[in-house]
Order: sequence, then structure tokens, then C-alpha cells
Amino acid sequence: MKRLLPFLVVLFFLASCKKNISELPPPTGTGADTFGASVNGKLWTPQKFGIMPSAEILEAHYIPDGVIINARNFASSPTESEFKFEIKGVNGPGVYHLNGESGSYAYYVERKITPTGEWKTSSQYTGRITVTTDDRTHKILAGTFEFQAGSLYGDAPINVTDGRFDVKVR
Repeated sequence: MKRLLPFLVVLFFLASCKKNISELPPPTGTGADTFGASVNGKLWTPQKFGIMPSAEILEAHYIPDGVIINARNFASSPTESEFKFEIKGVNGPGVYHLNGESGSYAYYVERKITPTGEWKTSSQYTGRITVTTDDRTHKILAGTFEFQAGSLYGDAPINVTDGRFDVKVR
């Protein structure tokens, strides 16, 4: 046990270190399970925090009238962050508007156990997702996105640019 303890301590610190992001993943359409964007000029990708090894950091699910995509960053301690997209009416490659009116929206949250900031697209703060791959046979959804989202707490809006995703849909 004495020999195992130092190994576990080192493993914990290596697993919980935040990886510096120097570039976004390339835009692909192969089901690579990648996601990235620039949030107010700062690069963002899903990352896992070492103490939560079972938590999904990127997932997508078909729903009866569209798809939901979640991407989480548990490594930005002490603040976690997460993207959620609900895209209605996905029926192949094309442009889908994130404006709340169509039922499609983008949501971004930062939290320290409870939310410290939340932003969502609306009729005033809009954006778009361009689906480039919608392969229902192999369950692959890929594309790009950009949006501006208004704060639910009265903070300044956020600008999300250069977004891309390539996910296996469950």
C-alpha cells in the first residue's frame, strides 16, 4: 500500500491538470467525437476533470424532432463550463438557425457547483449551426456553428465563433 499511494497521488495530479488549448480540432465528418469553439476569443474544448472519470464530456442524442448535443469542460477548475445545443428539424445537411423562435437554441453555462453565468440564444441574440454531415446509418453528425448569446443574469453577451463538432449520435 505504501508503494501504491505515491503512484495514485501522481496519477491524480496528472489527470486533474488542465490542458492548454493551442488550436481547435479540425472540422471533420467521420464521427471523431470532437468539439471546439472560441468563446469571446478564448479557445474551448471539452475536457475531463480527473475526479469524474465516468462523466461524459461530449454526447449527442437524437430526439423525436431533432438532436441534442452536450459538450462539457470539467477541467477549468474551479469553474466548469458546458455547451448545450437543441437543434429542431434536422433532416440532412443545411443551415439551422439558433434563435429560440424555431425551437432551436444554443446554451452556455459556467458554474462552481451552481451556475455563476448562463447565456442562451434568443430572438435578440442569434446564431446558426451548419450541418455538413448527417449520416443516420453510421449515426454521425458534424458541422460548424457560431452565435451570440444573451446572459440570463444581466452580464454582457458572449460571442462564440469558429465552432465545430463531429459526434457519434446515440
